[in-house]
Amino acid sequence: MNILILCSSFPYPATKGRKQLRTFHFLQYLNLRHQITLLTRLNPEVTDAEIEALREQVTELVIFPTVQQVNEPLGLIDRAKRLGTFIQQGTPPDVLDNYCPEMAEWINQAIADEQFEMIVCEDSFDEIYINPKWHEKLGIVLNLHFSEYGKYKQQLETGDSDNELKDQINLKLQQRYEQNYLEKFSEIVTVTTKDRRMVKKLEPESSVTVIPNGVDLTKFPRRITNQGGQRIVFVGNMDRPLNIDAACFLAREVFPAIRERYPEAVLELVGAKPVAEVLELNDLPGIMVTGKVSSVVEYLHWATVCVIPIRRGYGLRNRTLEAMAAAVPVVGSDRALAEFEVDGTKVPLRAMRANTLEEYIYAIGRLFSEPKLREKLSENARSLVEKEYTWDKVGQKYEQILIDAAALE
Repeated sequence: MNILILCSSFPYPATKGRKQLRTFHFLQYLNLRHQITLLTRLNPEVTDAEIEALREQVTELVIFPTVQQVNEPLGLIDRAKRLGTFIQQGTPPDVLDNYCPEMAEWINQAIADEQFEMIVCEDSFDEIYINPKWHEKLGIVLNLHFSEYGKYKQQLETGDSDNELKDQINLKLQQRYEQNYLEKFSEIVTVTTKDRRMVKKLEPESSVTVIPNGVDLTKFPRRITNQGGQRIVFVGNMDRPLNIDAACFLAREVFPAIRERYPEAVLELVGAKPVAEVLELNDLPGIMVTGKVSSVVEYLHWATVCVIPIRRGYGLRNRTLEAMAAAVPVVGSDRALAEFEVDGTKVPLRAMRANTLEEYIYAIGRLFSEPKLREKLSENARSLVEKEYTWDKVGQKYEQILIDAAALE
């Protein structure tokens, strides 16, 4: 097929973020069998080398200018104006800010010339370029990385909201916006079952398929030895609020209790851009804050256990997936293990679940002292990843969605 893919966020390198990771690997897979034209936008951080590396992954790469970012915080009047725009027009101001007339003109001409059999939006911002009438000509698919409506709904339901009034307003506005744009797509792909439920609630007639993220097994190989010792690792970008919260909880509440029982235990907090609140944890006994490292997998392989005490946010956790791929025993919260079948009736034990201080102490202690349990979790988790979560496996599912969508038109 000739496929046009729209992605306003420059999808390279795959290590830069969740959106880049997913889009890049899907591009890489689809380009093996189809003609892929990618339309994307520059940003100030993109280098010439990155542009050339991305160009190798598609048939044609078309790049449009960056959006000029306003770095200064908006005042009260400007924020009120933007809210008014959202209420009046029904489209979020950041989507309108991101709109590129030249990109719109290119897309409209390509559709008029019938150059493509399929359009894929890899960034929900790009729904603004989609004409609902194009259903009559070609398949139109949205790869929804996450639902903004779902995010606000989750924050309000779980008490994660920092500003409930603001989130309530955004929830209603985002609900109306997503209901409107979801109607444009013949097929919608979500990363999680939670987002699938959100989409079906907003647009009951929509066709929605869950396709999770994958993991590159060459970058996260199975470790050779079942590590003993008492070494805990937590991995994540240390400037994200949910990781900051998890790191502080682990370091200040869980780890001291572990050290009372296991005085030789160490905790490594591995991840780029540690904020001051995380850097302060480096002064606590037995704790090391690494900052950015050249190889995350080396820290995973040397760990006795990977602990992922996420208490905020929702969605599929790539770091959980990577630890399981590396065959490192995982102790995680319900949020860290969401979307993964790791325990329960007729499910092989693949990770240990913990949400309270006592549960973390129990799970970590067992893994420190029971080599056979570590081996069991390692083997079962790695087997699950190999069976369901490689980029080839999820890429095949994604390709089939596109093929089916094109056949419907």
